[in-house]
Amino acid sequence: MKEKPWAGRFSEKTDTSVEAFTSSIQVDKRLYVHDIEGSSAHARMLAKAGIITDDDAAALIQGLGEIKREIERGKFVFDDKLEDIHMHVESALTQKLPKIAAKLHTARSRNDQVAVDVRLYLKEQIQLIIGHLKSFRRVIVKLAKANLEVIMPGYTHLQRAQPVLLSHHLMAYYEMFSRDAERFKDGLKRVDVNPLGSAALAGTTYPIEREFTTEQLHFARMSGNSIDAVSDRDFIMEFLAAASICMVHFSRMSEELILWSSSEFAFIELPDAFATGSSIMPQKKNPDVPELIRGKTGRVFGNLMALLTIMKALPLAYNRDMQEDKEPLFDTVDTLKACLEISIKMLPKITVKAERMAQAAQGGFLNATDLADYLVTKGLPFRDAHGCAGKAVGYALGCGKELHELSLEEMRTFSNLIGEDVFPFLTLEKMIERRKSHGGTAGRNVAAAVKAAEKALSETES
Repeated sequence: MKEKPWAGRFSEKTDTSVEAFTSSIQVDKRLYVHDIEGSSAHARMLAKAGIITDDDAAALIQGLGEIKREIERGKFVFDDKLEDIHMHVESALTQKLPKIAAKLHTARSRNDQVAVDVRLYLKEQIQLIIGHLKSFRRVIVKLAKANLEVIMPGYTHLQRAQPVLLSHHLMAYYEMFSRDAERFKDGLKRVDVNPLGSAALAGTTYPIEREFTTEQLHFARMSGNSIDAVSDRDFIMEFLAAASICMVHFSRMSEELILWSSSEFAFIELPDAFATGSSIMPQKKNPDVPELIRGKTGRVFGNLMALLTIMKALPLAYNRDMQEDKEPLFDTVDTLKACLEISIKMLPKITVKAERMAQAAQGGFLNATDLADYLVTKGLPFRDAHGCAGKAVGYALGCGKELHELSLEEMRTFSNLIGEDVFPFLTLEKMIERRKSHGGTAGRNVAAAVKAAEKALSETES
C-alpha cells in the first residue's frame, strides 16, 4: 500500500512523528488471527450477496491464508506507517492481489472491523480463562479433600475467633472462584455479538447479509444498532471488572499463603520450587509467587480504571481514544492467565502443618462462644450467657490458662449451671461437630460440599 487509504482528502503526507504516535501495531498485531478470520468471513459474505464474484472471494481468502502463515513463520514485517493490524493485512493483500484486494473493504470500516477482532479475541480468551478457573477449583477441592479433618483457627479481624476445618476454609475460595467463573460466563453473552456490517457508524448501502457473517464467525447474535456496535466497549469494561474481582480473590488467598508460611504462623510450607531466597540472608525462603500475585492485582485494577476513564466522556460514535482499549485488555488477560497457571501448579505442592494448626486452635479462647452456647442449653439467655463466658475468659487470662484448663469449681464461680459435661463441650472436635447448620464447618457438611464440588467439576460444561 503506497499511500494511506484516506490520502485522497489530504494535500500533505502524514508526518512521521504522527505515524509513530498513532501507530498501534506493536499492541494489536496479536489480533492477526481474528482480523484474518473476520476478513475471510466478510469476503464470503460479499460473494454470497453478489457484491463480488466467487472467484474474487476465493482469491482473497487464499491470500489472507498466506498472510496468516507468513506472520506465524515470522516472515511478516510490521511498520508504524501502516498503523494497525487491519492496514498491515490489507497492504500485504494488495501486494499479492493488486487488482482485487481493494474490493475486500466494500461495505466495511475499520470501526466495525476492530470491534469484530476484539470480540473474537475476547470470546476465545474468556473461554480459556473459564477453563483455567475450572482446573484451579479442582486443585482447591483436591487439597480440601486431602485435609478434611485438619482443624485450624478461624479468624475475624485477623484475631483468632472460632475453630474451623482447613477444608472448610479452602472451600470458601472454591465458592469465590466459582462466582468468578459464573461472572465470566455471563459476560460472554455480551461479548458474543457480531458488529460486522455496521461500517463506520451508519450501516451500509450494500445488500449485505449480516446473518451470514454471524453464522460464519460463530457469534450468538448480531448487534442491533450500528452506532452502538462501533462505539461500545462495555463488554471489555465488564470483562476487566470481572477480572478485577477475580484478582481480589487471588490477592486474599495470596495474603493468607504469605501469612501462613511465616514463622509466626507456620501453618504451611511453600514448595522450594515456588519460592526464592535472599542475596544476603542465607536462611530466607521468600513467598515471591503469592507476593507477585498480590502485587499484580494492582495492575488489573489500574487497567479497569484506565478504560473507564477513556470511555467516560466520549461522544458517539467511534473516537480514536478507543485505540487505547487494547493495552489494558491484553495486559489483564495475560496477567490473569499467568496467575491462574502458576497457582494451578503451586497449590497442590503446599505442605500443610496439621499439628501446628491444631495447636494454634487450642489457644486464644476459641471455645468462649461454645461456653456461652453451653449455658444457653442450660436455660440461660444468650446475652447473659455471653457475659458469663466473658468473665470466665477474663479470669482465665489472669491465671494464664485456657477455659478448658479451668477446674469445675472455678467454672462454677461464673454460673452454677455449669457441670462436668461442660468439658467435652469445649473440645475442638465437638465444637466443629456441632456446627451443623447449612454451610457450617461440621465435617459432614464439608465432606458433602467437597463431593458436590467434585460432581459439578466433573460435568462437561465449565
